[in-house]
Amino acid sequence: MSEIYIGQEVTEEKIFDKKDVVEFAKITGDNNPLHLDEEYAKHGRFGKPIVHGVLIIGFISKIIGTQLPGCGSIYLEQNAQFRKPVYIGEKVIVKVKVAGCDRKVFKLDTNVFNENGDCVISGTAKVLYEGETRVL
Repeated sequence: MSEIYIGQEVTEEKIFDKKDVVEFAKITGDNNPLHLDEEYAKHGRFGKPIVHGVLIIGFISKIIGTQLPGCGSIYLEQNAQFRKPVYIGEKVIVKVKVAGCDRKVFKLDTNVFNENGDCVISGTAKVLYEGETRVL
């Protein structure tokens, strides 16, 4: 039986490269040139290609499903505010933190920061966790 406590946090770093963005576009069909075309992006709001926000959210899902709460987690809800762009090749720090628990439903803070410490995505998630656990 695992123990999970309010305030417990998992932090991971990730650098999304061009290959990640291209593969995500292939899988989803999201071929927005803002992500894939350097010339197009150069003339846009961000000045260069950016990572799909939902691709970054997928990394939050990876942490939830494998570490906190862990295997067997079922997403019920994800709220996210996209605050700043993440550029291809930029390191992000993803933090998932237990904010509360009601029976087997966990409320998690899900935040992503860039390498300068700026919050690029802030949010919360609700996750059903059916694994054997004791909440402290």
